[in-house]
Amino acid sequence: MNGVGTMALSTAFRFVLLLIIGLAFAGCATLPENVERPVSTAYADTEDTSIGRRVKEVGRERGGMSGYHLLADGLDAFVVRLVLADRAERSIDAQYYLLHTDVVGSLFIDRLYSAAERGVRVRLLVDDIDLGGRDFGAAALDAHPNMEVRFFNPFSRKVGRTIQYITGFGKQTRRAHNKSFTVDNQATILGGRNIGDAYFEADTEFSFVDLDVLVFGPIAGEVSASFDQYWNSELSYPVSTLVDKIPTPQEAAQKKAEFDAFVAQQQGSKYIDYLRQSDLAEDLRNGRVEYELADGVVVADDPEKLNTSASETTYRLSDKLEPYLKNVKNELIIFSPYFVPGKSGLAFFKELRDKGVQVKILTNSLASTDVGIVHAGYARYRNNLLRMGVNLYELDQNLDRETGTSAKKDKTVGGSKASLHAKCFILDRKTVFVGSLNLDARSVIQNTEIGVVFEAEPIARYLAEDFDRQIDKAAFRLELVEGADGVGRLRWHGYSNGKPITFNHDPYTGFWERFGVGFMGMLPIESQI
Repeated sequence: MNGVGTMALSTAFRFVLLLIIGLAFAGCATLPENVERPVSTAYADTEDTSIGRRVKEVGRERGGMSGYHLLADGLDAFVVRLVLADRAERSIDAQYYLLHTDVVGSLFIDRLYSAAERGVRVRLLVDDIDLGGRDFGAAALDAHPNMEVRFFNPFSRKVGRTIQYITGFGKQTRRAHNKSFTVDNQATILGGRNIGDAYFEADTEFSFVDLDVLVFGPIAGEVSASFDQYWNSELSYPVSTLVDKIPTPQEAAQKKAEFDAFVAQQQGSKYIDYLRQSDLAEDLRNGRVEYELADGVVVADDPEKLNTSASETTYRLSDKLEPYLKNVKNELIIFSPYFVPGKSGLAFFKELRDKGVQVKILTNSLASTDVGIVHAGYARYRNNLLRMGVNLYELDQNLDRETGTSAKKDKTVGGSKASLHAKCFILDRKTVFVGSLNLDARSVIQNTEIGVVFEAEPIARYLAEDFDRQIDKAAFRLELVEGADGVGRLRWHGYSNGKPITFNHDPYTGFWERFGVGFMGMLPIESQI
């Protein structure tokens, strides 16, 4: 047998051996009984809070409507969360897919803890996908009498996470991707941002282009109802049931002292400066935030989605969005960082195009994406989408956040890579969806999501006009050129330093990067991406 064949057999043998070992350990990957899980729900009597009184004033203008304010700027999105936490009088309910321990994550936790110190009830629910090794810190927070911390769909602490991810395929691979932040059951923030530096423009190497919406009024109550479903779900584990040892008061105090020292070092950061100087922060403190009153509805997956077969459609948020999308008459604009339409998506877009609807889609380029395997799933659909007349754009990784245009950056002097992370649909320049949902199988079928659909024409028109004004300079427009041989070849048209530029392959990528993505695109894994 030649060396290549021997190597292939050796690799296969090691894989099988690892799988057998993993299956042997899988039996140890048990979780404790989740019976000590006190049921709690959002406070209903919060109209007498300062935010509640402001919401009541909003309601007098047009009863039953909520007020909406977009948060496109990362600094604004962060300080609004901090100001709301500072203004909380009764409760804070925060649910996130990722909560990092960097500067932004630490400042965020610090404000939650400060609220708990004032007597505010704080409930923090985080998916367990990225919480390995952080049980002690979470347990120290949970030790506060006004603060509860729960992990959603947790991994066993007795076996390595990688083994569980492999052997628990279909369970541990399905996560709660929801993101919401609700104060006093009166104000809420929904959108694409997790809690971490990269989502709020604090990372000097990498920055997400993202979008949240701040909402005052009845919508907050709908978000609270969804939060309560997850908080009281059998998949939601109090951190105290997962840890081997509850921190002693002395250990908790020591952990808090170390945390406080780190937070103190950040007092000169741009986030704390902006918190003090921001006009938006000041307007929020004084109840002067501009908003658009509109009817809206929260669309959210039920946590039971993760307990049912992936083929079960009963709990899918996408089904709740379908009536809105199918009723589009003239134009649909989509922002989706991870976009894998599948056969059903292609059929849907063809149906829209057959009705004469303009479809404009912005997603990540290969160079700007942070998940190459998702790009592999998307790339196979580009030709068909272009042939049916869909306008397809891919974000330029060199996007200048200050100007909204492309400028080739020298990474050696602090330029950061831009990556799309916003999830937003604009329907006929009248209706808007903002939330956590990506248009890929992972979001639609595997994970749980949340978002809001609202009928605010001024906001919809602003987003659409901003898209039209900036898209050619901020992204590459894809074109399918049919050759004499009948084969379609892609072209990417964009700008670099203000000058037009065209690429014959994925911009700013190398051969091996493109080869790797092409290879992954041949694998039968679309349902998992």
